Amino acid sequence: MLNSLRDVLAFSVDGARFLSATHDEIRSGAATDVYFVNTRDVLTSVGRLDVPVVAEVFAREGGLFAGMGEVIELLKGRPLVIEALPEGERFSPRETVLRIRGSYGEFGIFETTVLGFLASSSGWATAARECADAAGSKPILSFGARHLHPAVASVMDSVAVRVGGCAGASSILGAKLCGKMPAGTIPHSAVLIMGDTLALAKAYDAALPGEVGRIFLVDTFRDEAEEALRLAEALGKRLDAIRLDTPGERGGVTPDLVREVRYRLDMASFQHVRIVVSGGLNPARIAELSAAGADVFGVGSYIAHAEPIDMTMDIKEIEGRPVAKRGRLPGVLANDRLVRIQ
Repeated sequence: MLNSLRDVLAFSVDGARFLSATHDEIRSGAATDVYFVNTRDVLTSVGRLDVPVVAEVFAREGGLFAGMGEVIELLKGRPLVIEALPEGERFSPRETVLRIRGSYGEFGIFETTVLGFLASSSGWATAARECADAAGSKPILSFGARHLHPAVASVMDSVAVRVGGCAGASSILGAKLCGKMPAGTIPHSAVLIMGDTLALAKAYDAALPGEVGRIFLVDTFRDEAEEALRLAEALGKRLDAIRLDTPGERGGVTPDLVREVRYRLDMASFQHVRIVVSGGLNPARIAELSAAGADVFGVGSYIAHAEPIDMTMDIKEIEGRPVAKRGRLPGVLANDRLVRIQ
């Protein structure tokens, strides 16, 4: 634990490492802003570090609440009373989403970390839920791991599934954290290396166990409808789905393309073959492509690039006395939606 500025000065890192914080570094306070450690030194010097306080966290805009699991993991075992909105609840601008009661010395150093957990997770969860709502009963898969630093991609995928309503995630760790098998299709690189979509599909079908879905890209070499029919005729009932990921240089995945592929598959008696779509999807495009006949949606950048929802922590009581900085309301703000967590 970094209890003082002297500890910060003595703290060092190895040169050969990833840049992301380890779990131990997060728990030690190494991921916080240094001024919270300076504050510990100052308050300790005047005997005020362990003064009892109440702190509240609010958001500057509305969204879907997420990230409390990591907050509890960080603060568990400390003599604190913690109340929060349940994960998955929608919150309004400036609504109190978290309240912590206890000695300032027990949690003050972690203000940066707590706010970071909540801000990023709530942003990802909110974006994922927007996509899930647009898809209705059809599944959304989180494909955004490649858009983020790998240290946090699993957090994004886990939040998107557990809180945001996604049916699955492509990253192995993100899916496993939710108790799910990773979900995905196959990359264009495999098709390109094989030189033919059908040859790749046959090799895939022969090499992988039956419980792995047979879902193949059909936009690499030929017309998407033509390629979809080639695969369906060769694999029959073993073909679960085809995936449309047509690049923007070729017009992207359009409602007309989805309708044509669906129509031609149905006309050839391949109604069982679902259509997975991906590539720059957002809620508006999901709704549009769903109406055209798409069955599953792989969403990457819209969830991964969601802006964190700005969170602020304020001290609202000190030794039972209501306080606040200028511009804020002194004292605890009532919110009967908060539940006791710890």
